[in-house]
Amino acid sequence: MNFDALPLRDDAAQRRLHARLVADAEREGLLDISYRTVDTPVGSLLLAATPVGLVRVAYESVGHDAALAHLAEEVSPRILNAPGRLDGTARQLDEYFAGRRTAFDVPLDLRLATDFRRSVLTHLRDIGYGRTESYAQVAEAVGNPRAVRAVGSACATNPVPVVVPCHRVIKSDGTLGRYTGSAHAKETLLSLEAA
Repeated sequence: MNFDALPLRDDAAQRRLHARLVADAEREGLLDISYRTVDTPVGSLLLAATPVGLVRVAYESVGHDAALAHLAEEVSPRILNAPGRLDGTARQLDEYFAGRRTAFDVPLDLRLATDFRRSVLTHLRDIGYGRTESYAQVAEAVGNPRAVRAVGSACATNPVPVVVPCHRVIKSDGTLGRYTGSAHAKETLLSLEAA
């Protein structure tokens, strides 16, 4: 028998095996976190969801493996590349980047945010498409006008950027400020929304 002529792996069989693994894990309640990646104008984004909702969006600059490791530590180590749970989110991101969607309507799991940070994230969803607010305005809106730096920290640690639009928060002088995805990503998102 000529072993050199045998394929090293059967991609179709691996895909079928993986699909069966995903279905079995889902049916048995063993799939705590599903993930997938999507290509966007701001780079590849890792999407991760629990049965409750979207729990993480991570830029490549953060490191997809690092984001998954953090989820394994903070939420559950039962993580699987199971894109089906994230089809709706991926579709809405495609619509957003194509200029056909101005707000996201996906369930969120904000367990990675503390109480104050969660209140900031909740407010960020109220900043309309094409609008911006300063860190000071957000601090005032969440009832703590002196917490400008804490608002910056909440934006920097937003577990679901783009979907919860921390890119719409800028400095009081009108400059962009920092952004977890990169300054270029923040400019791209704001330019897309200004068009």
